[in-house]
Amino acid sequence: MDDLAWETTGTGIEYRCPGFDVRRDDVRFPGGADGEYHYVDEPPAVVVMPFTPDGDVVVIDEWRQAVGRVNRGVPAGTVEPADEADLERAAARELAEETGYAADAFEHLITVEPSNGIANTVHHHFVATGCTPTADRNLDHNESIAVDVVAYDDLLAGVVDGHRRDGRTVTAVTQYELTRRQ
Repeated sequence: MDDLAWETTGTGIEYRCPGFDVRRDDVRFPGGADGEYHYVDEPPAVVVMPFTPDGDVVVIDEWRQAVGRVNRGVPAGTVEPADEADLERAAARELAEETGYAADAFEHLITVEPSNGIANTVHHHFVATGCTPTADRNLDHNESIAVDVVAYDDLLAGVVDGHRRDGRTVTAVTQYELTRRQ
């Protein structure tokens, strides 16, 4: 596959903003031509599918400016530098911050690169079990989030019928359904 690889000859940040940067790489293509490639450069994220002791799922409704609507999905957020070596700790932190819930246990579900044609994003998905409300939420200044609890089958139905469009949620539910649900 080395004959497909591009050589990066230089790199720089074109634009910085909270949460991500837009990076420009100077590249040499396999045929020898030079060019540029721009992409979203952002830290890894955790995605949590939180189950209550009754088997329901804690979900969030969050305003998503990029699509101009409220989006229902599972909690997710950026892995802080202090949590890079402990992704479960990052998942627990995001769950508590966004929902006020804590989990008895976390299990890694899948790691994906959801949009590797335009971003270097990596999402680490976890299933959290035994989730109960135990803490105050700690939302970022730019988060508008409401918390709800729904039956897993209702969340699954929303994924199947296209009403749940958040890619992180679709990935988590689909992977869970294919590999964990009995």
